[in-house]
Amino acid sequence: QVQLVESGGGLAQPGGSLRLSCVASGFAFSNYPISWYRQAPGKMRALVARITTDGANTNYADSVKGRFTISRDNAKSTVYLQMNSLKPEDTAMYHCVQGWTTLDYWGQGTQVTVSS
Repeated sequence: QVQLVESGGGLAQPGGSLRLSCVASGFAFSNYPISWYRQAPGKMRALVARITTDGANTNYADSVKGRFTISRDNAKSTVYLQMNSLKPEDTAMYHCVQGWTTLDYWGQGTQVTVSS
């Protein structure tokens, strides 16, 4: 059974930082690229960042470039999203997703709220 479990969300002040984690199980983690998506209230889900199987290549939404960093540890079946210089518009539910463009499995998400 494929599982993706996110953690690390919470309340942060503008300009602050959070690090999200996604622990995967039930599949050969190192064989799959992983993506982070987010959905804010009243908005569609949007790609945040994604990473290839070996971590050599990454892709970011323009809105987070230079502020967010995606990484992975295949030995721990874990993907991370380091979020710096947070802005109120980063407030959303963040989901870890198996895949790059084919997105078959989604985690339940972790809420990130950026507010003073």
